Amino acid sequence: MRVIFLFIFLVSASSCQYFDTEKISAETFYDEEIKTLDLKQIDTYPIFQECEKAMGKEETRLCFENELTARIAQSLSRESLKAINSLQDTLWVNFTISEKAIITVNEVKTDSLIHLEFPKLQEKVAQKIDSITLRAPAYKRGIPVKTRFNLPIVIRTEE
Repeated sequence: MRVIFLFIFLVSASSCQYFDTEKISAETFYDEEIKTLDLKQIDTYPIFQECEKAMGKEETRLCFENELTARIAQSLSRESLKAINSLQDTLWVNFTISEKAIITVNEVKTDSLIHLEFPKLQEKVAQKIDSITLRAPAYKRGIPVKTRFNLPIVIRTEE
């Protein structure tokens, strides 16, 4: 009987630290999560209505890029742009897609030759891209996020 009382006394006198779980504060959890999160990558690319059936990240990305390129090329082909000289150069468009799927052109960079041949091309490209509508923005872990893109547009003319 003494052995049982001694055993109960030792068990009750010993610390319960072996049975406690360590509690993590929300700030510590957030800091650890931020370290593992790659903010330069998104889980889902912005979606056009034509790309809603695309499955997988890579297929969605390709559909987004192809649809965006096709829409810009189509709208620029309607313009009557004529060059005096032959040129082949790249126009860079830096734009942002908001959490609400609104496209905003930040900057259009052109070479001086393109600017001389087509003085209003920068404005036209910015207007065309601003007028494009998306079905959904990009997502990161199920949360809509703001994304930035740099789009090269190759300008080729013949004499």
